[in-house]
Amino acid sequence: MTFDNSLVWITGASSGIGEACAYDFSRRGARCILSARREAALQEVRERCARPDEHLVVPLDLSDADSIDAAAERVRRDAGVLDLMLHNAGISQRSLARETEDAVVRRLMEVNFFGTVRLNQAVLPPMLARQQGHIAVVTSLVGKFGTPLRSGYAASKHALHGYFDSLRAEVFDDGIRITLACPGFIRTQVSNNALTADGTAQGTMDDAQASGLPPSDCARAIADAVVEAKDEVYIGGREVAGVYLKRLSPTLFNRLIRSVSVTR
Repeated sequence: MTFDNSLVWITGASSGIGEACAYDFSRRGARCILSARREAALQEVRERCARPDEHLVVPLDLSDADSIDAAAERVRRDAGVLDLMLHNAGISQRSLARETEDAVVRRLMEVNFFGTVRLNQAVLPPMLARQQGHIAVVTSLVGKFGTPLRSGYAASKHALHGYFDSLRAEVFDDGIRITLACPGFIRTQVSNNALTADGTAQGTMDDAQASGLPPSDCARAIADAVVEAKDEVYIGGREVAGVYLKRLSPTLFNRLIRSVSVTR
């Protein structure tokens, strides 16, 4: 696909990778639907996009089924059939598995996986009817391998890979393409907002996050992967090597990941 005059829905658009994608996609000519929980922040992002009057703000809470259904209905009514659905919203984790409360794991799965799947189920039928569309999902490198302090988060991202890999095979002949974007360390607030063992936010930025790629570079890589209809793209610095090491030498990978610094 191309972005020129395309209709793109971006979740998690109020900050970080989603915000950067809104700017990149709008510069490429897309009309964007911007969703997240914070409407005021979304309005600020819209005003900073190219041609702000062309974009629509639709508040959305992926942990709330009614919110998802209402947002999808509004998009159908006010915007039409999507050319691209970018599933980007999510929350991370910084806690040991043995200390993490069950409610925290459930929240990670509810937002990152179940909410994303429910929204996707809502936007898929019009794409199928038109026999055209693209779905992009921002997962993570930990959707390919697990690391310490990310057990529930990694599980939710692995689940996204399983679901959308299966869906890709099912809808290919319907003209729908699916791209999984797997960022590593990107300079966003994701570690500040990450859930700790009791569900409170960590409140600090990891050193690895602070020295990661700028969100604009990540957004550019995602957009390029969509244009090229790639099945999967890995985005980051040397942490990307983990994907290939896990594939080629899982025993060595498992030994190294026990001691490598994944936060500081």
